Amino acid sequence: MKFMLMMHHAGEGAAIYTWPPKDIQAHIAFMIDLNKKLAASGELVDAQALAGPEQAKIVRARKGGPPAITDGPFPETKEFLAGFWIIDVASEKRAIEIAGQASAAPGLGGAQMSIPIELRQVMSAPDVE
Repeated sequence: MKFMLMMHHAGEGAAIYTWPPKDIQAHIAFMIDLNKKLAASGELVDAQALAGPEQAKIVRARKGGPPAITDGPFPETKEFLAGFWIIDVASEKRAIEIAGQASAAPGLGGAQMSIPIELRQVMSAPDVE
């Protein structure tokens, strides 16, 4: 079963780029270690960090013309998608265990962040004949 784990930044605490270097290094080392463990177990399909929302664009198709492009999400947005994992595991229970591990990443001063991790099963397309 494939699942997508989406790591949300919920606006708690300062942005990571404002943290002391040792806290940034500990956070990134935690994520690298988690990814190595998932790769070693054969459960990791992909994992990526995403650029901040200040670099996001919203693209919408328009009839008869080029797509409309706007900045997004809006500045008042307090939550945004910070990164994701695609995992291939035996059960939802295992996916929940991994999401719990990812949520426990250290933040400022090494304190557990309890990052919100959204978990969704990756669905397969139906057979089309």
